[in-house]
Amino acid sequence: VAIVEKNAQKDGNLNLAKAYLNYLYSPAGQTIAAKNYYRPRNAAIAAKYTSVFKPLKLVTIDKEFGGWSKVQKKHFDNGGVFDQIVKTNTVN
Repeated sequence: VAIVEKNAQKDGNLNLAKAYLNYLYSPAGQTIAAKNYYRPRNAAIAAKYTSVFKPLKLVTIDKEFGGWSKVQKKHFDNGGVFDQIVKTNTVN
């Protein structure tokens, strides 16, 4: 969840958006999220919902893939994996 400040300022909602995020990550907000089957980030709240949210094995880009610059070059630079997928699946 993020605030796009330019859009929020333009619409006059920046303070409201900031208040929403502050509440979302508060213990009360995290509890509401967990009760609605969204995995809470707050460790204390998550500990109360271990029967609902099983542990995850998370990976990092640095450890598993060698860092963002390597991933960018391999997958998204010109001629990378993304371009190859698009080219293969493009109907002329």
